[in-house]
Amino acid sequence: MIDETVEEISEMQTHSSSVVAVKAAQALRDLTDREYPTVEDYLRSLDRNSSALRRANPSHASLHTTQHRIVNTVSDAEPDDVATAKELTDEAIDDVIDSVESSKDRAAARAVSEIADDDVLLTHDFSSTVLAAIDDAIEAGHSFEVYVTESRPRFLGRKMTRHLSERDEIDVTLIVDSAAGHFMSQVDRVLVGMDCIVDDTLYNRIGTYPIATAAADNDVPVTVVGAAAKYVDGAFAFENENRSPSEVLREPAEGFQVANPAYDATPTHLLDTVVTDDGVHEY
Repeated sequence: MIDETVEEISEMQTHSSSVVAVKAAQALRDLTDREYPTVEDYLRSLDRNSSALRRANPSHASLHTTQHRIVNTVSDAEPDDVATAKELTDEAIDDVIDSVESSKDRAAARAVSEIADDDVLLTHDFSSTVLAAIDDAIEAGHSFEVYVTESRPRFLGRKMTRHLSERDEIDVTLIVDSAAGHFMSQVDRVLVGMDCIVDDTLYNRIGTYPIATAAADNDVPVTVVGAAAKYVDGAFAFENENRSPSEVLREPAEGFQVANPAYDATPTHLLDTVVTDDGVHEY
């Protein structure tokens, strides 16, 4: 299961950072079904497999923080035997999953007050927290028109569009990424998720920066929603991922190069609010 999860994360079969963190945590449970001669062997295996999961996506802050939390919780407890180490692992995994899910739910619930008076939203990429925020707003009696960018090159926005189209209260339109500026004058608010915020920079799916720039030029507020744990300090060095050219171009590139970065950097001064489980941060 661990190898399969590493491959799934690496190939971006799972998109939302909170879902990635949960799946990676669950994958470590596979170790509790294996036999180990000593506690030291178990702890080495836990650390090695956790490292493999983190390397699958070096830019995922949630993935890194949750994996470190599990490994450190077990190691710092200095278990006397393998059985105890396995029990601690199960407990740490449960705690991490509960923390990720509850943080996402609280952030989404807080975001409702930000989007309640908006008629038209524009979102980018696939974010389970953004989806939860819209669902919470629908439950509160609101309805929206939503523009969703395709989010090339993986077309992650298509998944978001399909989810939104299942809701009667949503009138959803899928647009190409480059059309975001064209439609911005019709938008009341841009609502996106986040990979992480480091110092004064939001790192999110490639294409977020030009959308935020177009929004600023049109006086459209930009709201980011995500867990407070995605505010990270110098302990986490964001590392962008340059993905395979085959995601952009099926045939081989002959005589030219293909650049395919996974994320871009948006200065926080282009944002209006960041909504997390612990509050609303204004910029």
